[in-house]
Amino acid sequence: MLADLVKRSQPLAGNARLLILGGGYSGSCVAQLATALGTPVLCTRRSPGADLIFDSATASLPDPQDLGTITHVLSTIPPDRNGGDPVLSHLLPLLSTLPLRWAGYLSTTGVYGDRQGEWVSETDAPNPGLDRSRRRLDCEQRWLDSGLPVQILRLPGIYGPGRSVLDSLRQGRARLIVKPDQVFCRIHVEDIAGAVWHLIHHAAAGRQPALVNVVDDLPAPSAEQLRFAATLLNSPLPKEEAFADIRDSMSPMAVSFWSENRRVSNRRLCGELGYQLLHPDYRSGLQDCMAQDRLNP
Repeated sequence: MLADLVKRSQPLAGNARLLILGGGYSGSCVAQLATALGTPVLCTRRSPGADLIFDSATASLPDPQDLGTITHVLSTIPPDRNGGDPVLSHLLPLLSTLPLRWAGYLSTTGVYGDRQGEWVSETDAPNPGLDRSRRRLDCEQRWLDSGLPVQILRLPGIYGPGRSVLDSLRQGRARLIVKPDQVFCRIHVEDIAGAVWHLIHHAAAGRQPALVNVVDDLPAPSAEQLRFAATLLNSPLPKEEAFADIRDSMSPMAVSFWSENRRVSNRRLCGELGYQLLHPDYRSGLQDCMAQDRLNP
């Protein structure tokens, strides 16, 4: 739970001020951690009612006067339809004037492409096979070339309270698909927030590798995760389906999801930089989701 993360996290310097570009699922969790630790935080959204409005499609931009004392920035915003980065396209001149100590960009482990189940780390050259992953890699490079104090966080599938296989089972949407030797990597949303905070502190101490995988310890088949979730819920499992038998009936997006197979290492984050995962595998993470669901029915 976030309270556990707060207890073990250290506040930032008293004059730190965080801007989160894209206050969605991951961004909101980082914002909650920052608030709990006493760091002023602003989140952008495209809709009215947000701290700040940022919508590149309508050229709705934050007021520069609201950002003058920002010291840290995190972008969770994906590439646009043309593959450009909305933040850099519209806000780079403004961001370049800020007294930034750290700028984080949430990317994807999809930039590694298919590794046929083998392990991959930040020292391996990216080899994206999907268009959306190639767009992400292009945006990574734009951020690295921006002149800002950038750190790229590469994320796998994100889950957490209200957004996990538990919810899919409850809603009758889960499918027990089996593909031999296929695994997926995951990260609990609270560990994204924890890793962001940990990396900001390490950057302040002069340790800021450009690329960091933020993944848990256990790549695993989706069927294995689903069976564990069904046990937690005391729920019947959907019928087992072989991927080879249903592939032709699946959407192109679903097929692409199953087309790549890799194990992504977190050795840099957890070994070299010393981050301790709050949820080291899906078992711990799903048990946490169950506990939070009971607290927030």
